[in-house]
Amino acid sequence: MIKPCVTISLVPEFGAGPFVLWEDLAQNARLASKLGYHAVEIFTRNPHAIDRNILSNILSENNLHLAAMGTGAGFIINKLSLTDPNVEIRRAAIEYIAEYIELAGCFGGMAIIGSIQGVIPNWLKRTKAEAWLREGLNELGPLAEQHGVPLILEPLNRYETNFINRLEQGAQIIGSLETNNIKLLADLFHMNIEESSFYETIKAVGHYIGHIHFVDSNRGPAGNGHINYAEIRQALREIKYNGYLSAEALPHPDSVTAAEKTIKTFREYFSV
Repeated sequence: MIKPCVTISLVPEFGAGPFVLWEDLAQNARLASKLGYHAVEIFTRNPHAIDRNILSNILSENNLHLAAMGTGAGFIINKLSLTDPNVEIRRAAIEYIAEYIELAGCFGGMAIIGSIQGVIPNWLKRTKAEAWLREGLNELGPLAEQHGVPLILEPLNRYETNFINRLEQGAQIIGSLETNNIKLLADLFHMNIEESSFYETIKAVGHYIGHIHFVDSNRGPAGNGHINYAEIRQALREIKYNGYLSAEALPHPDSVTAAEKTIKTFREYFSV
């Protein structure tokens, strides 16, 4: 069964980022539960910025699961990446992600590698960056496997990185790894920019997809743009996807309205 999830950012530095709910974890967890979400996807400044006991209590009190945790602050704030030419920075990125894997894994959640995959400098050969990314993923994948969850790789659109932009590129990287515990995150906003067809792309790489960001073409909440969700629903049915649709969207016009709009669109297209 496909399940609804909503993002909560606890990182003020992310500013106007595409996260539906912001800052107050307890209050937003109550709202998510009240609206009918099954899980939350949480973004923190670092792996130590959240108390595990508090998180456990909040999830339990609101009958919520932890779907995933984002690692983007590692790149945006700390300038870490898996493809930095400096080997010490690459090692620090691996250790940073490993801590998120352990933290999220304790709650059955996944860690997401998005912006921390890095940006390729103009002078660096793509093959070298790909080799460094494989090196990091081959080390991190087995760590996630110890918690019974995959590690998630998210292709980003061309305006955010010049590296992994399309799901097919991500699938090629994953298919070349020694570990078989890496899955793709299909973000509908990035796909709207980079892919020629939602249906054909999802069908082509469906066996790699482990998580989906549920958003519209304008990066607003699902239902506020022109993405064809009936097409996506059909593709997800055909690949037998049973994971989360996680609302990672701008909080337009505000967080509560965005969360309400998203769950309404989810129920319209994806409720059993």
